[in-house]
This record gives sequence, structure tokens and C-alpha cells, in this order.
Amino acid sequence: MSDGKQFNVLFLCTKNSARSIMAEAIINRLGTGKFHGYSAGSQPGDAVNPHVIELLEQLNYLTGDFFAKSWDAFAKPDAPHLDFVFTVCDTAAQEVCPVWPGQPMTAHWGVPDPVLVTGNDIEKRLAFSEAYRMLYNRISIFVNLPISSLDQLSLQKRLDEIGKTVDGPSSDATAA
Repeated sequence: MSDGKQFNVLFLCTKNSARSIMAEAIINRLGTGKFHGYSAGSQPGDAVNPHVIELLEQLNYLTGDFFAKSWDAFAKPDAPHLDFVFTVCDTAAQEVCPVWPGQPMTAHWGVPDPVLVTGNDIEKRLAFSEAYRMLYNRISIFVNLPISSLDQLSLQKRLDEIGKTVDGPSSDATAA
């Protein structure tokens, strides 16, 4: 893989309403010019979770183009060529994924589902902020990998290690 081109990255989750949307937003901000992010779900929901939209807007992301979509759209012949596909929820990681044209590199970067958190609005916002922080830290590591200097086996090992990262604090992960 060469650092001279823009890499397409797909983030997968079941509903494509929270974690995968956040990951798409993050990589498109952190990887500008080097990476282009997409997101999709195996069983897409009706809409992006409102807590995600609220959090991303507080962090100065443009949110008007986000919507839940099926991963099937990325397995079609006219879909963007994918270089990387990352699952960000455990459910999607266990499902049988479509065969991705071009055989992109894959890894599982599971993040707890903030949608499942019960409690008051503050507790829910905190869960979404925590998921964002974890994704931000992992994607920060990924976009700074020396991709062109790593062979395929070494790169795959690094991608798998990122998914096991014990996430530390992030300067961009402010609480909602």
C-alpha cells in the first residue's frame, strides 16, 4: 500500500446509528487528504441516534450528510474501492460480512454500545462521549501508521493491536 493515495475506510456496526457514524466523522476529520471514511450497518436503523448528532455538533462536525445505510451498498461493483473495513461493534463482527471487492484489510475494533446505556440524559451523554473518545484514540493511532513502510502482515498485526488498545484520554473527546 502506498501513502501517495487516499485510502477508503468503511466502519461497520449493526444499526449504523452511533459508533460507525462517529468513526466515519472522526476519520474524515483526522485523515483529511489521506483517508476517506464511510459507515454502514448490517441491519441499518431508521435514523442516526440523536445523541450522536448532538455530540458531533458540539465538537464542530457537520452532521447533515449522516444517515443509516446498509453494508450491501459497499459490496456492489460500483461501490467505492475499500482499502480497510473495521467492525466497531461485537454483533457485526460475528455476522457473515459481504465479500468486499478488492479484499480490503479488516480488523475488529469493538466499542461498547452507548445506545444500550440506561439512566438519565447525563449518563447517556457520558456513554456517547466515552464511545467517541475510544474511537477517536484508535483512529488517531491508525491515521498515523506508516502504512507505506509496513508489509501486509505487519500492517494487519498493527490493525488488530489497535482494536485491543486500552484507551487513554483524548484531547478532543469533551464530555457532552
